[in-house]
Amino acid sequence: MAAGPLERAPAGTSRRRAVTIALVGVLAVAFTAATARLFVFPHRDRPAPVDAIVMFAGSPGRLERAVALARAGYAPVLAVSTPTADDPCPGTIPGVEVICFAPSPLTTQGESRWVGAAAARRGWHSLIVITSTSQSTRARLRLGRCYPGEVRMIGVPPPRRMWPYMITYEWAAMGKALLLQRGC
Repeated sequence: MAAGPLERAPAGTSRRRAVTIALVGVLAVAFTAATARLFVFPHRDRPAPVDAIVMFAGSPGRLERAVALARAGYAPVLAVSTPTADDPCPGTIPGVEVICFAPSPLTTQGESRWVGAAAARRGWHSLIVITSTSQSTRARLRLGRCYPGEVRMIGVPPPRRMWPYMITYEWAAMGKALLLQRGC
C-alpha cells in the first residue's frame, strides 16, 4: 500500500536530509568566506620606498596607480607589463626609468618570470606590484615562486560589473596555479 500525503517519511530519511542541508550550508559559507578572503579582501600592503614598481597588465586603474606611485617617488624604476600592442606604455616620468615589457607567456606566470629575471639582473630586493584586487593573492603566490625579495602588493579594484567574472576567473586560475603549474 502506498503512503498517503499525510504520512511521514521514515526517521532516517529526515535525518539524512537535515545533515545534507547542513553540509551544503556549511560548504556555501566556507566557499563565500574563502572567496571574500582570497579575492575581494586579500592581504593589502601599504606603499613604501622600493627598488622598483611593477604593474601587471589587466583591468582599468592599474596604470594610473603605478604612474602615481612612481611620480610620488616610491621607486626609481617603473616596469609595466604590456602584453599586447593595445596596452599603453607610459611616457617619460622625471627621475624614473620606465620599462615596458611583454611577458612570455602572456599570463601572470609570464609576468612573474620576467620580474624574477629582471630583479636578478638589476639587483632589485624590494618591489611594489600593482595588480587587480581580485588577482592579488594569486599574483603574490606566482611571484613568490620566481622572486625571493620583498613584495608590497597594491590591489586596484576592478569595475563593479567585472567582479562576478573576475572571481570566477580567479578561482579557476588559482586552481591551475596550485595544482598544475607549481613552479616559477
